Formats: sequence, C-alpha cells, structure tokens
Amino acid sequence: MPRLLFVVTEDWYFVSHRLALAVEARRVGFDVVVVTRFGSHQRVIEEAGLRTIPFSMCRRGLNPVSLFWEVVQLARIFWRERPDIVHLVALRPVVVGGFAARLAGVRAVVSAVTGMGFLFTEGGRSPWARQSIQRLLPWLLSRGRTIVQNQDDAGQLSEFGVPRERMRLIVGAGVDVGRFTPSLGQPAAAQSRAPVVVMASRLLRDKGVEEYVEAARRLRNLNARFVLVGAVDTANPASVSEREIRIWESEGVVEWWGHREDMAATFVEVDIVCLPSYREGLPKVLLEAMACGKPCVTTDVPGCRDAVRQDDNGLLVPARNVGALVSALERLISNPAEGERMGRRGRQRALEEFSQERVIGETLAVYRELIA
Repeated sequence: MPRLLFVVTEDWYFVSHRLALAVEARRVGFDVVVVTRFGSHQRVIEEAGLRTIPFSMCRRGLNPVSLFWEVVQLARIFWRERPDIVHLVALRPVVVGGFAARLAGVRAVVSAVTGMGFLFTEGGRSPWARQSIQRLLPWLLSRGRTIVQNQDDAGQLSEFGVPRERMRLIVGAGVDVGRFTPSLGQPAAAQSRAPVVVMASRLLRDKGVEEYVEAARRLRNLNARFVLVGAVDTANPASVSEREIRIWESEGVVEWWGHREDMAATFVEVDIVCLPSYREGLPKVLLEAMACGKPCVTTDVPGCRDAVRQDDNGLLVPARNVGALVSALERLISNPAEGERMGRRGRQRALEEFSQERVIGETLAVYRELIA
C-alpha cells in the first residue's frame, strides 16, 4: 500500500481544503498520514481514518535558525515514515518540506503552491526573503510535480525558472456542489429584509478587509448590512486586531459574526459575497458562494479573476481601490435582479469547472503519475 504524507501548517486548513482528497486517496488504496499543527480538528481527521503526526511550523517570521530546525524535524519524520509521496500544501511547507525531502531522499514530491501570497504582492514585506525564495524555488521544485491554481502563478514560477512540464494546473480545492447549493441560499424572508453583503475570510489586511470596511462606511446611506465573517489571526502579521473590529462595530459600519464552521448555512443569510483581496491562489469562499448562487464582488488579481468574470458571475474591481469597490457593491445592492442572474451563472460555472470531484480526480492522477 503506497504511503501518502500531507504536510500542512494548520489542522483546520487541512479539514477545510484537503480532507475530502485525503479520504478519497485512502479509499483508492493509499495509506494516508497528515503532518500538521493540531488545534481542535485532530479528532475530525482521525475519525476519517487518517493517521496524524503533530508538527509545529511557524507561520510568523523567516528566522533562518527556525527554518533550519523545522527542516531537520520534518526530515526526521520523512526518514521514519518512508512515504512514497509527500504532498506539501502552501508556500512555507513547500520550502521547508522541499529541503526536508532532499535530506530524507524523498523523490516523489507534490508541491501545491496555493498562491504566491503577500510576499509576492506589490509592496509585499521582506524583499530579501522574496528574492531568496525566488532563487530557491526552481531547485526545490525540481523533484516531482508542482500544482498551481491559476495561470498567473504558473507564469511567475516559469519566470523564476520552474519548468512548465513539471507544473499541473488544478483549480484550487474545489467545492462540494452537493452541500453548497442555491436551495440553501434562498431564504423565504429574503425579499422582506435589507440585503446582506458579507466578506468571509481570514481577517488580514492583504485580503482587503480595510477597503471593505471603508466601502461599507461610504455606503451607510443604503438600506444594506455589511458583515465580516472570520477570526483574528494573531500569528499572522497582516491580521487586523480585535480592537479594530470592535471599533468598526461600535461605529455601526459592519457586523462581526466571528468564525463560522458551516459556511453553507452562513450563505443562507447573505445576498452578495465580497472579497477585495490583493492576491489569491483560487479563493474557496468565492467557489462556495458561486455554488450557492451568490453574486460576487472581488478584485481583478490572480486567483480572484479565475473564479469571477466581469458581468458574468460577478464584478471585478482594481485592488486597493475603494471607490471602484463602492460602485460595484452599490450596483448589485440596487439591482437584485442582476445579482440573481449572476448568481445563476456562478452556480453553472461551479458545476462545470470547480467541482470537488473534478479536483480530486485530477490530483489523484498526479499521484499515479509519480508512482507509476
């Protein structure tokens, strides 16, 4: 039985984005092991029949000593487990796991670049770190296959020197179109209440949360509610603080619903989904909103524009442009029929292009390619 070992920074992210893939891999004959930091989701993973190994990977800072220690610890796990395939998810695991795989002699490595992140956005922090990672990636990704989620990231990696023939374009984690459906998204009371706009995301500045709040402030004269869904991430230097959110609440600008486990149920309560992010891989929240028949307002940046097309299933605006965001949100709030048309188109695209079944099948094909 071939052994497949996932390396992910956080257990909640694995459950949200890779659990269905891992369960299907186990069903078709893989021995699946999950290496991550465990919080409240370890039992969910183990009850799915997957073995777990605790491993803490720092998400804040790029201290070379910490990185070296993470590489050594992860290499020890690889030596002990002897995986046939290692699947590294997101940029830091790709870097740390890439070094560890070299040390442990693991050749079949799937490196899932889930977006280039704030490190590679315009004005991103730590230019020295960006330059170092840029030089290292062609070497780190020279084994196995690299999964990218959009053509922009594929092009950037190619510019860095990663061979195109080693890349596979797979559209994110996909969406469960049976769980996220328009039937859940059409509450009976929708016609008698104020329209609800939601930004559901990690509450990070590079997700555009400040632009969203400012847009809500400028649209206070409309009969609409603006909601934030998500938790403060104290381990991420880009996170807004709880104090900031409470001030926005006290001003009456936004409502904060906190973290929500069941996003399918959350979408029942909303009419428009907004994600004014600076850069993404392929945002799961937009795919889920599309599957629920919700029109989306997002930015014309990598990842977001792969999910939403202008005047098709939503509206695109320039990143960091509050004025354009205000105009787009006002347009959909004032024209519910247009939003319904875009929502229907979003559902169609979710079924045809972004289903979870399609993504899982394409990823399993990469595994088979590596161990053939």
